[in-house]
Amino acid sequence: MIAREALAKFARSVYHLARWAAALALGVLLVAAMMSPASRSEPVPSGRREVIFWHFWGGADRRVVDDIVDRFNRSQDEHFVRAVAMPGNNLDLKLFLSVTGGDAPDLVNQDDPIVADWAHRGMLIPLDELAGAGEMVELEEWLFPAARKLGEHDGRLFALCNGLDIRALYYNQTLLAEHGLSAPRTLAELDRIAETIAPPDQTDHARFGYLPDSRRLWAWGVVFGGDFYDEPSGAATLTDPAIGRALEWMGGYRRRYGGKTIANFRQGDQALPGAAFPLLPTGSASPHGRYAVIMDGQWRVRDIAEASRQRLADGLPVAEYGVCPLPPPADGDANAGWVNGNFFLCLRGCRNPAGAWEFMKFWSGFPATSGDAAKTCADGGWIPVSQRVVDEPAFQDFLAARPLFRQFVELAASPNQEPIPIVPGAAFFDRAVRDAGGDAMQSDNQSPRQILERANSRVNEHLTRRTQGGRP
Repeated sequence: MIAREALAKFARSVYHLARWAAALALGVLLVAAMMSPASRSEPVPSGRREVIFWHFWGGADRRVVDDIVDRFNRSQDEHFVRAVAMPGNNLDLKLFLSVTGGDAPDLVNQDDPIVADWAHRGMLIPLDELAGAGEMVELEEWLFPAARKLGEHDGRLFALCNGLDIRALYYNQTLLAEHGLSAPRTLAELDRIAETIAPPDQTDHARFGYLPDSRRLWAWGVVFGGDFYDEPSGAATLTDPAIGRALEWMGGYRRRYGGKTIANFRQGDQALPGAAFPLLPTGSASPHGRYAVIMDGQWRVRDIAEASRQRLADGLPVAEYGVCPLPPPADGDANAGWVNGNFFLCLRGCRNPAGAWEFMKFWSGFPATSGDAAKTCADGGWIPVSQRVVDEPAFQDFLAARPLFRQFVELAASPNQEPIPIVPGAAFFDRAVRDAGGDAMQSDNQSPRQILERANSRVNEHLTRRTQGGRP
C-alpha cells in the first residue's frame, strides 16, 4: 500500500492530468500485455519464488541479459528470475500503471538520475533492509567509491550499481605523431593539440584537434577541482570558482574558433552514417576521422575494434588509437571526471525482495567468488563495480584482448570520479548544468559567472521545492 501511494504521488508530480488521461488506457493495455500469462510462457519451477525483473536493454545486450538470467536460474533452486525488456521512455509511468494494476516488478534496472527522487517518496527498499548481517559492511568496502556514490542517498544505499560508465579522452596516436604530438597529460597540452591540428586562423576546418562538448561541464568541472553540491547545506554550488574556470576554458574554444563554426562542425558529426564515432574515418583512404582527440565512454572501444577490423579487411590503412584520463589544469584533480552507471532498485511493496537481492548480488558479483560477474562484464562490455571482479581471470583475459578498455577500468577505481548529485530533483540539476555549458559555447552575451549564478539560483529553487514535496 505504501509503494502504491508513493508511486501515485510521484506520478502526479511529474505528469500533467491531460497526459494521464490520454496515456492511461494505452498504458494499462501495454502493461497487461507484457505481464499477461502468455508473456510468462516458461512456468516457475516447483518450489521456487518468481522475481519479476524490468530492464531497458535491447538487441545484442538483451541476449547478454537473458544469459545472465539463465545462469542465475541454474545456479540455485530457491528463486526464478523472469526478465521483461522495457525499452523506451516513461519507465516511471509504466511502473505506476503496473502498481495500480497490482503487478509491480520486484526489481528494476535504471541509469537515469532518479534514485533520490524515488527514495524520497518511499518507493525504494534500502539495501540495509535486504542485506544479511554483516553484508552491508562488506558491501561498502567491496564497491568502488564511484559505485557507492551512485547508489547512496541521505546516508543509505538505495541502489546497487552493476556497471559503471566512465568518460576519458580517445586519441588518434597516428595523427598526433604526424604533428609531433603525443597524448595530452595536462590541459595545456590538450589546448596545444587543438591549435596545432586546427589553427584558429584557418577559415575552413576539415578536422579539429579537440572541441569541448557543451554537455560535459559535469566532467570538466570536477577535473578543475570543482564541487557542484554541498551536502551539509543541501545546496547547489555551481558558483564554485573552479567550475567557473572550467566553463571559461570551454567557452574559450568558442572565442577561438567562433560559435557558428563549432556549431556547424558539430552538425556534421550528426550527419555521419549511423551516427558513427567521429574519431574514426568514414570509408576514405585516410585513416583519420574528424577529430584527433574526443571525449567518450568505454563502449567506443568496441566501435574502434570493429572499424579497424573492417578497414584491414578492405585493405585500407588503420590508425593507432589510445585512451587517456581527462587532463587537469595545474591546480586540478588527476583521474577525475563524471561517472554514471546502471543500477538495481528494489520497489517497496514488491512480492519477492529476498529473491531480488540474491539476483542483484549474482549479477554484480558480490562478494565475487564464483567468476560469474567477470563473465557478465566481459560479455556485456561493462565496467565492474568492484576491484575483486576486475581481478578475476575471466575479466583479465577480456582486458588483455582489449587494452583500450583497461584505462576506463583504472579510472573507475579513482575516488575523483563524481556522479550527478544523488538528490531529489537531480534530473533538473543535470539539465541546468548542461544548459550552462551550452550557453557558454554558443553566446558572448553573458560571462561564465553570470551563466552559473543564474543556473545555481534555478537549481536551488527547484531542489527546495522537491525536498519540501512541491511540484517540480
